[in-house]
Amino acid sequence: MKIKTKVLPYEQVMALPRPAYQEPKRPNLFFRTLVRAAASGDLKDAEFSFRTERMEELGEGPYLILMNHSSFIDLEIVSRVMYPKPYCIICTSDGFVGKEWLMRQIGCIPTNKFVTDASLIADIDIALKEKKCSVLLYPEASYSFDGTATPLPRGLGVMVKRLKVPVVGILTEGAFTRDPLYNCLQKRKVKVSAVVRGLLTPEEIRAHSNAELDAMLDEMFSFDGFRWQQENRIEISEPFRADGLERILYKCPHCGAEGQTEGRGTSFVCHACGRKYELDPYGFLRAADGGEPAFTHVPDWYAWERREVRRELEEGSYLLDTEVEIGMLVDFKAIYMVGEGRLRHDLSGFTLDGCGGKLHFERPAAQCYSLYADYYWYELGDIICIGDRDAQYYCFPKEKVSVAKARLATEERYKMLRARKRAGNLKNP
Repeated sequence: MKIKTKVLPYEQVMALPRPAYQEPKRPNLFFRTLVRAAASGDLKDAEFSFRTERMEELGEGPYLILMNHSSFIDLEIVSRVMYPKPYCIICTSDGFVGKEWLMRQIGCIPTNKFVTDASLIADIDIALKEKKCSVLLYPEASYSFDGTATPLPRGLGVMVKRLKVPVVGILTEGAFTRDPLYNCLQKRKVKVSAVVRGLLTPEEIRAHSNAELDAMLDEMFSFDGFRWQQENRIEISEPFRADGLERILYKCPHCGAEGQTEGRGTSFVCHACGRKYELDPYGFLRAADGGEPAFTHVPDWYAWERREVRRELEEGSYLLDTEVEIGMLVDFKAIYMVGEGRLRHDLSGFTLDGCGGKLHFERPAAQCYSLYADYYWYELGDIICIGDRDAQYYCFPKEKVSVAKARLATEERYKMLRARKRAGNLKNP
């Protein structure tokens, strides 16, 4: 999938008019059917099936639909399981570039990832109450890197309380295994299924506290795509299954080197120390050099990297400082390539400078519970995206940089600041 880009000086981009606000649109039956038809080929290839649980207790809707996010097939799945009911989709703003009219016709509501946006809650309320239309939300906001859940925003329970509508959960199985983000957009032959579950009735929402609702939603978003593959003996025979694995396993647990690992074919190697693994057909890492494997489970390795990042943050040694190409999103016409700059990420947060000194943007760590980072974004390259409601800055590192590490550092730093704040509140009630 491509995205429209345009080279334009920074000053001209900043002078462009911002899009006028539009209310959410209820998609009519024609567009709901069109989306369902467009998804049918991919779902057929994946031999998609689904089952429902407890949906009869939730009534006819509209619902707040919460779904885990593994790959593009997630959107296609909803078009099948919710049809013919109308629903809006909370969608990242860059998805509107070059196709705003169509996106609005199919019910998409634009938002910037990991940016506080009070108007989004109002839009969801309008869709549910005025348009009588369910709303699909991916609480994780980004694809899973390692097949496990990414952190959910605190306050999701508050939103559920405020909206007062039934909550449906859709949890997929096989979507990550079929098309993991790290694997360079190469699909594997894997069956995909989903469970469509009635999570909460309005009465149950009223009966639980915000914290209890958050805990219930956290439990729903507890999954592990590699574990699912292993336990169900799902064989991935494709010879490219380890391609790009270094995007998540960027640090060697044997020698500590970063940026020296490489996944290619079915093999995974550290070029610094020579340790070699095989990713077997069932998703296990096997030592291929006669040594003891540090990890046999990919998410365990990724979790170790998270702990290593946490250690760097606690020691004060964490730093990302890299040259980048900068793209900007200020409207839905194009991603504007405005030039070069430098992105810095440290304990205080993100700082972006560029365009001959004209661009300076800061995003404090306390405002970032996670990070919009992506691999091979729209086939352009790996990105780190920061911004606010006025502009989004898509930073394409010119050096070999792990965007996964940047996301882990963002999440862990936010946790540290939250814990410090809670401790302070306890000391000063």
